[in-house]
Amino acid sequence: MDYQPAVDYLLSYPDYERMPLPHTAVNYDLRRVEELLSRLGNPHLKARSVHITGTNGKGSTAAMIASILTAAGYITGLYTSPHLHTIRERIQIDGKLISETELAALVTRLKPEVEAVNQKATYGRLTTFELLTTLAFAHFAAKEADFQVLEVGMGGRFDATNVINPEVGIITSISLDHTEVLGSSLAEITAEKMGIIKPKSVAVTSPQPPDAAEVIAKVSRSRRARLVRVGSDVTWQSRGGDLKRQQLHVEGKRGSYELSIPFLGHHQQVNAATAVAAVEVLVEKGFNISPDSISQGLAQVSWPGRLQIIKHHPLLVVDSAHNPDAAVKLKEALERYFDFERAILVIGASDDKDIAGIARELAPVFAKVIATRSHHPRALAAAPLAAEFKRYGVDAQTAADIPAALSRALALAGDRDLVCVAGSLFVVAEAIEAASSL
Repeated sequence: MDYQPAVDYLLSYPDYERMPLPHTAVNYDLRRVEELLSRLGNPHLKARSVHITGTNGKGSTAAMIASILTAAGYITGLYTSPHLHTIRERIQIDGKLISETELAALVTRLKPEVEAVNQKATYGRLTTFELLTTLAFAHFAAKEADFQVLEVGMGGRFDATNVINPEVGIITSISLDHTEVLGSSLAEITAEKMGIIKPKSVAVTSPQPPDAAEVIAKVSRSRRARLVRVGSDVTWQSRGGDLKRQQLHVEGKRGSYELSIPFLGHHQQVNAATAVAAVEVLVEKGFNISPDSISQGLAQVSWPGRLQIIKHHPLLVVDSAHNPDAAVKLKEALERYFDFERAILVIGASDDKDIAGIARELAPVFAKVIATRSHHPRALAAAPLAAEFKRYGVDAQTAADIPAALSRALALAGDRDLVCVAGSLFVVAEAIEAASSL
């Protein structure tokens, strides 16, 4: 099977990224994933695992940990979702994407086993995300990875990645998102995400709102899991920075670290401290990860699409902020790190997002808004998005697509203005591609 037919085959199965369903046993059953993995020789058990859930920051934290492990000399797999430009981004070894040839060969191997599992359908039929997760495990095993760093797709309890017994489980910042799938309260969402924390394991948590922190503490106690809290057990302080990177001091449980990260935003300092806390757990378990490896790994990590500067004069910044909590972090970062006369926002969102909350947070920053939509099937129409910003007195227009919106925003922007593209990773991906031809 060639590469494109292989991708088409993966996408021919139910794709809950495109049509989400409630995270219940009716729709999700890890036993079908385990059955498929068993037919492949249980590749998910070959490497040591680091498992990461949360609402915001889990992808950045996963990338940071993977980069540290690679710097320490471990062959490290990284599995994340969704992707910016190519599905191959989701499956990496030491920062290198799975090749088209490798993906096609693995899908060819996977296909008869998938169809055997689906023919019986003892626990329901497999989904696209379950196939991609299995593909990642198979690739990591084939590459003889020492570690696999796995970002949960959604939730935790029923997520296809939750078939491993990790060395450490990590909970990044939790906020209200995917409420139609995970639950309507912070406590319900947190309980779903805590499904990755195994009995007698070690859990690391980023700073959390009180309702989430309470559930994390309660579940950790009930499972006799040791809990490491970033913000109290592990702390950090900013040491300044510029538009290319920021410096911070992290005071860990095992040492002190002077670090530099190629990201902007206070939230990325939190993510870096969380990554350090998780890596220290691995050091406690006997893995050889030096302070220099931590420093080097964080200094060279790559994770595009997050407060990324695409061009100057005018400044063009893209960020995947897609819920009110992420919008708050974006607003704070724009006001803290950038010097501009006027800001113009290009925004698109998925149809399940709290656009009223996003508009409430971002409206004070922007003089003009151009609402648009990506080509993703779940993209929200531009008009209701523009209407939310108009409620706050912002001059909000609509554009048919991302290239048109971006072109208009750049034409309106003066040399000292800032254009920001936000709302979803799908919007950011199309903006980056469009910017390359403008």
